[in-house]
Amino acid sequence: MFFMNEFKHILPGELDESAFRLIGKEWMLITAGTVKKWNTMTASWGAMGELWFKPVVFTFFRPQRYTLEFVEREPLFTLCFFDAKHREALNFCGSHSGRDCDKAKETGLTPFEVAPGAVAFEEARLILVCRKLYFQDLDPANFLDTGIEKNYPKKDYHRMFVGEVLQTMGSRQDF
Repeated sequence: MFFMNEFKHILPGELDESAFRLIGKEWMLITAGTVKKWNTMTASWGAMGELWFKPVVFTFFRPQRYTLEFVEREPLFTLCFFDAKHREALNFCGSHSGRDCDKAKETGLTPFEVAPGAVAFEEARLILVCRKLYFQDLDPANFLDTGIEKNYPKKDYHRMFVGEVLQTMGSRQDF
């Protein structure tokens, strides 16, 4: 059972974490939907920063990802970061589709409604609740480094979303 006092609210600008480490090394779960119907996926590409005078994240989805359907439909999504002991769960969520399995049941992660219309996981050490602001499909005609194309042998270019960070929460023992 989730208790709000297990997490500490943090202003995004006071978060003392490396986005390079969080996203590129530790990975994250991007989750969208409601507690009744949601999906999550592991991501190791993305960014955090400031845009339009707002704290934002940049997330990327290939067109075949089931989670993309949820992100397109819902106004909110979450980014959850975990301790190393949850790496197996992250591996599972990145290599299995929610179309074919119950990711919570398979991984032991516990989904909860962190905000109206936003799902996160009790086991996360850091949660960012985000509101979609913008999306854009990556266009290979705009790749200035031609080597980027090697990431797309199936020509399944990512859709990028910019999300405003509305709420940042860290587990009390970490923050």
